[in-house]
Amino acid sequence: MDNVVGISYDNLFDGIYKNLPVLVTGHTGFKGSWLTLVLSKLGADVLGYSLPPPSNPNHFELISNNLRLNSVIGDIRDRKYFMDIVEQFQPRIIFHLAAQPYVRKSYIDPVYTYETNVIGTLNVLEAVRQVKSIEAAVIITTDKCYENKEWLWSYREIDALGGKDPYSSSKACAEILTRSYRESFFPLDMYEISHNKLVATCRAGNVIGGGDWGEDRLIPDIVRAINSKDRVLYIRNPEAIRPWQHVLDVTFGYLLLGQKLLEGKKEFADAWNFSIQDQDVKVMEIVDLFRKFWTDFQIKITNNEKFLEHKILKLDSSKARILLGWNPVWNISEAIRRTLEWYRAYYENGDVLSEYDLEAYVIKLMKGGDRYEKS
Repeated sequence: MDNVVGISYDNLFDGIYKNLPVLVTGHTGFKGSWLTLVLSKLGADVLGYSLPPPSNPNHFELISNNLRLNSVIGDIRDRKYFMDIVEQFQPRIIFHLAAQPYVRKSYIDPVYTYETNVIGTLNVLEAVRQVKSIEAAVIITTDKCYENKEWLWSYREIDALGGKDPYSSSKACAEILTRSYRESFFPLDMYEISHNKLVATCRAGNVIGGGDWGEDRLIPDIVRAINSKDRVLYIRNPEAIRPWQHVLDVTFGYLLLGQKLLEGKKEFADAWNFSIQDQDVKVMEIVDLFRKFWTDFQIKITNNEKFLEHKILKLDSSKARILLGWNPVWNISEAIRRTLEWYRAYYENGDVLSEYDLEAYVIKLMKGGDRYEKS
């Protein structure tokens, strides 16, 4: 492994998150815990609101001793309790990640999926509307919010929203809802005249990295197979193509967007894609890398899946690259390598490499440019 030493995070994002009251919903989840870790390193005053961690083990508990965080366990559907917490905390920005994130689970329990992903987002937007301290909100949805036409081209932010499965359509609804609130209650032409609120949405591809033990996700399934008695991995669509990317690249994209909103740059209150461009990888290619660099295991293809899953899904992140100045720091090979090493270190030695990965990421970022740092 690379020799990584302690670094300073003070100048990242122009120091805007230092001592800033930040509310993160879904902080006990995979992406939420990584976001909370980065915010802690940036010196933010973070309050997390979420259900209990979704798995055992889970990334949040593994890193919790190193977090600068007040944690509240609560359901995003509980509007009164959530509003009470927000009123007490008085955040200046909300990162909304709380969600029911699984396609197959959305078929099993569609009501819970829509309540969490749509009504939960509504509750967050109502908090933004009603609580005066809130200046910005970053609403996290998914690449699956697009109307998937199974084409080879990448989806842009101007493409049609849709979703045939309950999960995808619930996230499309969250996007439409956010746009409606922005146009109805936070119109950009009235910014700093009748309101001080800027709201954006983010759509990322398949996010990978250490600490994910979620259901029906490829790398957690591989890790479980490696550490199971029968050592068998069951996969549904080995030829499926997805825009894989490391969780830190996505996290820094969210934070960069949040910075622009906090700075009052109203042109960034819009929808944004975050994806590694032209590095889409088939499911089977990732499986083969784990078999090659960690350990071998059996593979069984399950063809009796009754739920719809699309085989091709790509995102175009040109808008984020050109206007936001965001670029991935780790290519797909490095993202997969870092993810593999994280799990291998955890299962073989009990090590948690999250802070190590974060430092390595920031060092690489600083060498690559100053887009997140003061000159």
